[in-house]
Amino acid sequence: MPVTAAIVQARLASSRLPGKALLPLGGMTVLARCLARVALVPGVDVLCVATVPGEDGERIAAEAKVRGAEVFVGSETDVLARYAGAARSVGADNVLRVTSDCPFVDPGLAGEVLGLLAAEHADLVANNAPASFPYGVDCEAFTTAWLLRAQREANTDLEREHVTPFIRNHPEARRISLSERVPDPFAISLRWAVDWPEDLAFARASQALLEVAGGDMRCETLTRLLRARPDIVALNAMRSERERFTAGPAGFRVVIRGDSRAQR
Repeated sequence: MPVTAAIVQARLASSRLPGKALLPLGGMTVLARCLARVALVPGVDVLCVATVPGEDGERIAAEAKVRGAEVFVGSETDVLARYAGAARSVGADNVLRVTSDCPFVDPGLAGEVLGLLAAEHADLVANNAPASFPYGVDCEAFTTAWLLRAQREANTDLEREHVTPFIRNHPEARRISLSERVPDPFAISLRWAVDWPEDLAFARASQALLEVAGGDMRCETLTRLLRARPDIVALNAMRSERERFTAGPAGFRVVIRGDSRAQR
């Protein structure tokens, strides 16, 4: 049977929010929150954290192992090579990519993205081309064959640092984006990734909201709660960058959520 690995990239170096992956968020670290959710994604066989050499990487690795994840150590700057090495190390045929600064990733939504990879015989499936969900539940699923091709052929800094631009823009790749039938402008405007101090304040307030509501991990739940809390939304509204995601790159076929064969 094909092996599917969820690979989470994580490091501590960040000029905007140093050490963000290991900062506390509701009794856990940001990284641990992310891993706990990714571990629940349907169809994932192995969870792996792809980190960097040195003391910072060792701290990330220790946290990952406590959370039951495999660890791969690779290049800090060539993240594409790091992902390829991680996929090889766990024998993955397919990869679900999530970044460690996304503590609110929706396991069900990510499972739908992953399910489309096989159901539609795609090479890459995303949920942000164009934007249809809050920024911070973004994920991508792709075949290891295309990941290794990208590692061999990608030659720009952008392609090496961000892992999937080579596949996203390649005319031979079969690319799909999962979208809501009627995208919600409020949901699209929300920023759930942790990249700035303001994002961390937002994440802590949002996690507290979720805990009161019973810890539901669906992105619709947090979106609904935030509609009634403009004070929390305002905490990091000045950091919104969603305008760059409102139009997907050419070559993506959009699949409407609910019309697909992927199962939640």
